[in-house]
Amino acid sequence: MLKGFKEFVMRGNVVDLAVAVVIGAAFGKIIDAIVKNFINPLVAAIFGQPDLGGVGNFEIGKGKFHIGLILNELLSFLFVAAAVYFFIVFPLNKLAERRKRGEEPAPDDEPLTTDQQLLTEIRDSLRQRS
Repeated sequence: MLKGFKEFVMRGNVVDLAVAVVIGAAFGKIIDAIVKNFINPLVAAIFGQPDLGGVGNFEIGKGKFHIGLILNELLSFLFVAAAVYFFIVFPLNKLAERRKRGEEPAPDDEPLTTDQQLLTEIRDSLRQRS
């Protein structure tokens, strides 16, 4: 029983998942800092307040509707997504593009078909003639 548990815990995907959760939590703090200290002040500069919680509140009977809170969460999601994309995904994609420049794709390890073998032989014989 303990042997099975040890194998389960030490499996690569479990350890990778644990690392991903820890890194994700730390990364979330970075994104929160970007949103709170850069994007929210930008919203405050444009709209006069850092959130839209007080916008569009109304009552119908005993029901209280808070449209501003919905807009605030929607904008918060968009700001987090924008921060992740523009500060992390976009720069990493550009870095990956730079690294791939100049690299040739690896040849396939699959055997050549009959047509490909014949074309290769024709090419090689033409090179030998010239």
